[in-house]
Amino acid sequence: MTNNKQKIPFRYDIVGSFLRTEPLKEARQAFADGTISKEKLTEIEDQEIIKLIEKQKAAGLSAVTDGEFRRRWWHLDFIAGLNGITVFDFETTAFGITTEAQGTFVSGPLSFSQDHPFLDHFRFTQRHAAPLLAKQTIPGPNMIFLDSLILSKQYNENPIYDSLAAFKQDLIKTYQDAIQAFYDAGCRYLQLDDTSWGGLFDDRFREMIKANGLNPDQLLQDFQEVTEQALAKKPADLAVTFHFCKGNFQSHWLYNGSYETIAKNLFSIHAFDGFFLEYDDERSGGFEPLEKLHDQRIVLGLITTKTGNLESSEAIIARIKEASQYVPLEQICLSPQCGFASTHEGNHLTEEEQWEKIALVKTIAETVWTDA
Repeated sequence: MTNNKQKIPFRYDIVGSFLRTEPLKEARQAFADGTISKEKLTEIEDQEIIKLIEKQKAAGLSAVTDGEFRRRWWHLDFIAGLNGITVFDFETTAFGITTEAQGTFVSGPLSFSQDHPFLDHFRFTQRHAAPLLAKQTIPGPNMIFLDSLILSKQYNENPIYDSLAAFKQDLIKTYQDAIQAFYDAGCRYLQLDDTSWGGLFDDRFREMIKANGLNPDQLLQDFQEVTEQALAKKPADLAVTFHFCKGNFQSHWLYNGSYETIAKNLFSIHAFDGFFLEYDDERSGGFEPLEKLHDQRIVLGLITTKTGNLESSEAIIARIKEASQYVPLEQICLSPQCGFASTHEGNHLTEEEQWEKIALVKTIAETVWTDA
């Protein structure tokens, strides 16, 4: 085990995405309008990612990301690059916002392609991250399980697999291959981002799952099994964390409920080095589920990314102290609740407020932990 892995997740850490900069937004719109080429868009993405990495270094972070600057969605861009996935466009209205959206469904045998664009994206980030660690984020396997198969109208009208067991086998192999490919590219800090587990404790989504003929409690077992097996062959010196997202679309949340229902299953996945959990408001319930944690680190997402209002250091430190009643302080870390831009539109705060949040996380961590 490397020294880096022993520290991951770090005392003060980040989830991954950052607000898209104005030059990047303008370039994406110009590309959509057909006034610049794909090559020109990539050139501008490269420039803005390099600037972002330098800002992360200046902020004192130990691991940096590309801010997900090349993505439209936090999850769909990765899933769309897999074999056996079809992407479709649709218009949706959520939280009073009408937007052009995308979905995916399983349309063929699932597998990971060795020319997946995210591999080159990672290599670019790694080159410019040095001497710091480049952190890579991808959606967890159960995002495909839930959204692209179980709840997918298109898939259920034309199922590709004879059984869930056959699908799970391909899904697991797809992620094993993806994890190894990122490792071979030099990745030593990989994070699985996932909202699907939230559907297993939110009453509305549990009913949706039942309406599709499935038992959400059995699905919880399936989610654990898929994740454990997906990680079963990961190299020993690759640190992998899990970010439990409850929804982060333009400052709006998706799932509501305590972690209690899923804590035992999730925390029993010993291949994870740490868990990023959202705790920025009362929707997440109390810290009692943390009693089920084993020896992994828990990263408390106590600093919200949904507004620009800056939290009180004293209030956050008090929350950390409260959490330490259920899990030893040395296992606790601190981060923002989620990324700042899970979609290209981003959350409702400014870039200045974003960096103030990052600085606050660092300041609080250095106050609470001597090894921060």
